[in-house]
Amino acid sequence: MNEHSGILRNTNPIINHCYLIVILLFVCIIALQGCASAPKKGDLETDPVDPHEKINRASYDFTDKVDRTVFVPIVNAYIDYVPNAAQRSIGNFYDNLSYPNVMLNSFLQGKVKQGASDTLRFFVNSTVGMLGLFDMASHMGLQKNDEDFGQTLGVWGVDPGSYLFIPLIGPSSERDVTNIPVGVFTNVLFYAGLVVGSYFAAPLTILGAIDKRARLMGAMRIRDEAAIDPYLFVREASMQQREFLVHDGKLPLDLYDSEPFQDNPFEKDGKKKK
Repeated sequence: MNEHSGILRNTNPIINHCYLIVILLFVCIIALQGCASAPKKGDLETDPVDPHEKINRASYDFTDKVDRTVFVPIVNAYIDYVPNAAQRSIGNFYDNLSYPNVMLNSFLQGKVKQGASDTLRFFVNSTVGMLGLFDMASHMGLQKNDEDFGQTLGVWGVDPGSYLFIPLIGPSSERDVTNIPVGVFTNVLFYAGLVVGSYFAAPLTILGAIDKRARLMGAMRIRDEAAIDPYLFVREASMQQREFLVHDGKLPLDLYDSEPFQDNPFEKDGKKKK
């Protein structure tokens, strides 16, 4: 009883915040699965990839309003007044903080050589690169990779499941949403907050969110200018990107067979495999 009450009385906001993230994610997934289990008459034509579209669109609209109202003005000022060199160093710093997630999932996917390279890259940038402010590892030929737990599950054969749009976080899926808690617990900033305190971690977390949004400015501009339906644009782009990452850019040929009006260009006489 004392141990449980000690956990409930934990006053560290970093720990409590992470517990809340995990709990809320499970609640959202259970709620969405419950909505899908009892389809109504008007839902017969629901896209099987996005059976929660109504909820996802509401989450997208809410996130978009918060983004345009709060983040866009701040990010515009960040881009206008912070020198490009400083922006690159800030981006390198946050990439390095989260890189243990890449290291872990490289090994989990069986990419031992890549995992060793990722580990060396992290230590080089953390030391010679001054806590990651400078990407010295790339100059030494250590390639930067992009791996996460959602990709690992995909490599293990787990189906992506239904598309999800997580409020204030962005596009995901029932498979890829698992990377959120894993990403939190493999981020150096999480442990720095435990040691130093939230007064140190909170401003860095806010700056990290601003830096991440600034990097997406170009993609968001394309969405606003080119997309007839921004929600569908984001959904299709994110799903294709995740498929690309899971297969390391080497998409299987049977993906072409899912196109009803397009033959596989890599097969003779345009005949599809049976």
